Amino acid sequence: MLRAAASRCARGAVRRLSSSAAVEASPVAAGSRRKPLLDEGDWSYYREWWGEEDGPGEGAQTVFRRHSECGNGVVSVSAYPASRPASEHWSATERWLQERNARLYPESASSDQFKVLGYQWRVMRFNDHTRQSTAKVMTCYRTSGQRSLFLMQQPHVLAVPYVKSMVSAGLTALPCSSYDLAQAASGQNTLQILCIGHGGGTLPLFLASKFRGATIHIVEIDPVVVSASIESMGFPMSSVKGLSSDESMLPADADDLLWGGIHDRIFLHIADAEDFIANDSNEYDIVFIDAYDGDDVFPRKLWDVDGAFMKNLEKKVHPIHGTVVVNLHSDSELPASEAEGNADSQSMLPMGRHVSQVCRAYKKHFGLAFTAAVPWLCNITLVACRDKGIASGARLGLSHRDFVLGKLLSKSDTVERALDLPFPCLPYIKNGFTMVH
Repeated sequence: MLRAAASRCARGAVRRLSSSAAVEASPVAAGSRRKPLLDEGDWSYYREWWGEEDGPGEGAQTVFRRHSECGNGVVSVSAYPASRPASEHWSATERWLQERNARLYPESASSDQFKVLGYQWRVMRFNDHTRQSTAKVMTCYRTSGQRSLFLMQQPHVLAVPYVKSMVSAGLTALPCSSYDLAQAASGQNTLQILCIGHGGGTLPLFLASKFRGATIHIVEIDPVVVSASIESMGFPMSSVKGLSSDESMLPADADDLLWGGIHDRIFLHIADAEDFIANDSNEYDIVFIDAYDGDDVFPRKLWDVDGAFMKNLEKKVHPIHGTVVVNLHSDSELPASEAEGNADSQSMLPMGRHVSQVCRAYKKHFGLAFTAAVPWLCNITLVACRDKGIASGARLGLSHRDFVLGKLLSKSDTVERALDLPFPCLPYIKNGFTMVH
């Protein structure tokens, strides 16, 4: 969730970032570290899809619009032209599609031809002004017989900085607790992932494409959001449990052709998160939570320290390396106690005054918690994990904060290399790093 109100704190976020390290715009700042690949989701492209503060803006094309019965108001998806990849590179994608098609249909390999129509940014909004998620989508068609139009989300593109922050801080915490991330990436080890909140599906698709050993369960309460992600944002339809292929206008073989088995490791459940976690039998290595409604509210039951959700979640996360990553949306860094008496608190986003309470609730259940400020946006990444794993080892005179931060930073390059990331993790972890007390 990223809202138009984010512009109010964007300037301060950039200052915080530049004081410690330059992120995507200046990869050289990482010194001798691995030089990131070209990142099609670099923040420098945000002008292509940001739109206006009060809506999609001029030049946007509305490709989905439907009313939600789950508190999200009007769910819409707007399309914007994407400048990358350039048209001279589309032929490589066409050859890749041709090869995929030949494996599925060897008898018609010579007659089937594919043509890329272009790439677009697709932005999901609630009530027109609240940006929920952003994805890059490729559109192509098959020319033989009955022409088929395909829509494929680009899983390697994370356009929104808070998603990169969640990935960087959350995944780096795992090897700090002795979990072998590289083996999960290669498929030699299993990785159980739970995503609460779906949006356009960018995070689960990214994770599934990077971890061959990952099984990903997604919980989304709103069927309209799920429909928007499939119909307009290129999410694989067959990953949705209980949804008939007859309800889609996309080709029946779209998922097999485009995703090559990645979709078989993703399970999207249309359900309430509290009910799902109470009845789920899986044990998860890492949980990502990004669950805001159309009013920009993070449901209290998902952070009530004495509630059923928190108690059940604690039981379903691995006892040694289990990690929970939460996206928090706030335009204030004031502690809740100060915000309540502050004259400017009326301008805060709905969750601003509750951020510290959310952080303390997760720390109480998991033992250790820290936050990182998201550059450019009014978001904070909260990471809660088992303290026995990440806090073990000799401190050598370091403070608790510096010890934990140093351990995370020492593993950031491991994550980048194991996943071949197009962006560096280190700056996202360092930015505004704070221990939760």
